[in-house]
Amino acid sequence: MTALLRTESLTAGYGAAPVLHEVDLDVETGSITAVLGANGAGKTTLLRTLSGLLPATHGRVLLDGKDLRGVRVEEMVRRGVAHVPEGRGVVTELTVDENLRLGGLWRKDRADVRKATAEVYELFEPLARRRKFPGHQLSGGERQLLALGRALVGRPRLLLLDEPSLGLAPKITAQIMTLLGTLRDRSGLTVLLVEQNVRGALAIADEAVVLALGRVVTRGTDINDEMRHAYLGF
Repeated sequence: MTALLRTESLTAGYGAAPVLHEVDLDVETGSITAVLGANGAGKTTLLRTLSGLLPATHGRVLLDGKDLRGVRVEEMVRRGVAHVPEGRGVVTELTVDENLRLGGLWRKDRADVRKATAEVYELFEPLARRRKFPGHQLSGGERQLLALGRALVGRPRLLLLDEPSLGLAPKITAQIMTLLGTLRDRSGLTVLLVEQNVRGALAIADEAVVLALGRVVTRGTDINDEMRHAYLGF
C-alpha cells in the first residue's frame, strides 16, 4: 500500500504555544490508523490541523503527495477529507434526513448523493428507523452514527474521526468500531482514528501511533506494556 496522507515535521498550536512538535506520520490507503495518547497529548490538535481548521506553523501535510498548506476547509472536503469532531456535532434542530443531506450539499452528482444516503441507512439501521426525527430526540449513540453517516454521504477518501466512543455505552462503542472495520474492508475507506478506548481502537487498527506532549513516541501494530504504562496510563 501507499500513503494517502503524510505529514512532514508538522508543527501547530494556538497562539505562540505549539502543541504539535515535528510530527511525521504516514497513513496508508485503505487502512485504519489509531492515534492514541493521554489527555493533552495533541490528538485533537492533530486532526484540526490535518482538516485545515488550524493552520500549521511549520512542516507539510500531503494528500496523495500534494501539499495542502493554504487549502481552505471547503476545498479539503472536495478533495475527499472528512472530519468528524469530538462531541457528535449534528444540527439538533434538523431531522436525521436533513442532517444527512447536509453531507452531500457540495456534491454535483445528486443521484450518487441519494445512493450514498441509502447506503448509510442500510449500514446504520437505527438511523433508518428515525429518519424523520430531529437530532435532539436521538440518543448519544444515534447522534454519533448520524455524524459519521453525514460524513460518509460526501464519499470521503480520508475520514478523520475524533473520539467516536466518548460518553457511549460499551455495546455502542463496539458497534461503531465494527462499522469502521466494515467500511475499510468494503469500500477501502482510509481512517485516522483518535480514540481514548485503546483496546477498542487497537482491535480494528492496522497501525497505532502514540502521541505524548505533541510528539510521536512510538508507532506500530503492537503497543507493549511498557508503552501503555508510560504514555496511556494503564
